[in-house]
Amino acid sequence: MVPPQEVAEVPTPIGTFRVVYDGQSVRAVALLERGRSVGPAPSNARLRKRPYPKGSPPQQLQEYFQGRRTQFEVSVDLAVTSSFDTSVYQALQKVPPGEVVTYGELARRSGHSGAARAVGGSMHRNPIPIIVPCHRVVGENGSLTGFGLGLWRKRWLLDMEGAWPIRSKSAEGPRGRSQRTLDEAEPAPPRSGATRRRPQPE
Repeated sequence: MVPPQEVAEVPTPIGTFRVVYDGQSVRAVALLERGRSVGPAPSNARLRKRPYPKGSPPQQLQEYFQGRRTQFEVSVDLAVTSSFDTSVYQALQKVPPGEVVTYGELARRSGHSGAARAVGGSMHRNPIPIIVPCHRVVGENGSLTGFGLGLWRKRWLLDMEGAWPIRSKSAEGPRGRSQRTLDEAEPAPPRSGATRRRPQPE
């Protein structure tokens, strides 16, 4: 029997995220923020409230933000994405926490060398942020660019994962002196009292 589609709203230190899923297959992750249009939840979806079932996608997302999980044990439903986007997302999922990759390097890894700009478009269209970790993609010079959820959230996520400041050998990412300019280029984001890898209250 196909499990019913469910939706959960997961509060985190950087905002509340809506997760749409079938069993262990995630269909969408969207930030719920005033003034930000994410569309209505699927009309046939069942609302799942806390406490979330053990091992469910919303519980795994909650554990990630509490610092109790670094890898997601879910599948992602990319049926609505193009073949180009799918190949990019699949390559991106292989970039582990604590590392970053440039748009150009991600294009190469996904079999589309020279298509860095198109990869940027894929990041903008990513229907499952955080789980498909587009926050781990940075500019060639180490700049934090192109994150639809806000650059301060991108830096917060990289900081939580241990990739900030960006290290010189981080997944073929920025190297040399460029990494020392990042803190000057981006103001410190609000952390709401959160510290790296310290569990947040439920």
